[in-house]
Amino acid sequence: MNSVPVQSDRTGGDLPEASELERLVEQALASAQAEGATAAEAGASVADGLSVSVRGGEVETVEYQRDRSLAVTVFIGQRTGSAATSDFRDEAVRDAVAAACRIARFTAEDPYAGLADAERMAREVPDLDLYHPWGLDAEAAIERALACEHAARADERITNTEGAGVSAHAAVSTYGNTHGFLQTVQGTRHGIDCAVIAGHGDHMQRDFWYTVARAPEDLESPEAVGRRAAERTIARIGADQIPTTECPVLFVPEMARSIVGHLVGAVRGSALYREATFLAGRRGEQLFPEFVRIHEQPHLPRAMGSCAFDREGVATAPRDLVSDGVLRDYVLDSYSARRLGMETTGNAGGVHNLTLEPGDEGFEQLLARMGTGLVVTEMMGMGVNMVTGDYSRGAAGYWVENGRIAQPVQEVTVAGTLERMFAGIVAVGSDLDTRANIRTPSVLIDRLTVAGS
Repeated sequence: MNSVPVQSDRTGGDLPEASELERLVEQALASAQAEGATAAEAGASVADGLSVSVRGGEVETVEYQRDRSLAVTVFIGQRTGSAATSDFRDEAVRDAVAAACRIARFTAEDPYAGLADAERMAREVPDLDLYHPWGLDAEAAIERALACEHAARADERITNTEGAGVSAHAAVSTYGNTHGFLQTVQGTRHGIDCAVIAGHGDHMQRDFWYTVARAPEDLESPEAVGRRAAERTIARIGADQIPTTECPVLFVPEMARSIVGHLVGAVRGSALYREATFLAGRRGEQLFPEFVRIHEQPHLPRAMGSCAFDREGVATAPRDLVSDGVLRDYVLDSYSARRLGMETTGNAGGVHNLTLEPGDEGFEQLLARMGTGLVVTEMMGMGVNMVTGDYSRGAAGYWVENGRIAQPVQEVTVAGTLERMFAGIVAVGSDLDTRANIRTPSVLIDRLTVAGS
């Protein structure tokens, strides 16, 4: 068989029938066993999409992406080998499997290697409403991108543009292993973004906005995205440093996401078994105030991080990572779980709609509660040490006095420790941002060092 039959949909092209990818995976698994593998897993995927960008009213790029891959991992006893190919012909699949087996025979034994336990495989795979093709051709995508940029440039204070973009992507993927697990999922991801510039010379400011969703009808309109990008940029005109101080800091949802992301990095299995994290051995300890809950919601319809099983076929389930402020669990795949003498948490490949439970206060109420302090709307650099928990990142945003924004701020550094930041959360907003796999509202921290002029 030299090609994979396809079914037509207008979202970025044609995707193969599920049965065809399943045939490829089954072929890879059978070949692995024929080569002497004691266990094996394989995944096949096809993804395609359309991306366009415009700048200054002119089309800058039109890209059509078409990616496909087959990856196989074999286990010969406790030796592991992996190989991948983008060629779906039968002989290419057999060659990839043979290569993986050759690699396995030369690797050292690892007592923790192997498939996830058979009893952890997902037995039910609900429809999570993740597949919503967007019947969008290049001309229609360009029209939307131009409308987005035009809306952003309607205000005369916008003096230049970094452009606007529209994308529509779809994918189908199959995973199977020699436990008899075999499942196929489809998903889509669409987006609109815009970035513009205000001011002149040494006083230019830049900001952006974007929208992302599984279904095109859930996106903000191109005009709304453009206007929001312009509003955010104009609000930064006149930004300057502030004197070094210690003060409350309010992270807007997009920035609060990084704080939860640092927590995930600190409780990830690979960091734990290497003892390369300040949270090693801290499960069951109070890290946050009692009102803080951080939990996975893997089965939310249409959400960006929804999935019924992880990359090892392990069934996902709602669970608390943090409840009542206490660290309840870690983020483990089967390998790291074995290294730690624990059970997988179904997180091979990452977390699934990890949500910082929102509170009741809106953004204006959080400003009033803060009184005087810094709102962080942008962060730069990666000055976070997971071993010690030390935190230092460049930031920009707004200085707040008497609960009201007083002036835009740039070129400052926010510093502290992650442990102190977790414990110092005094409020969580109601403005939950659902555009990513980690879902967060605004977060107010009682005190951090802000280094400026």
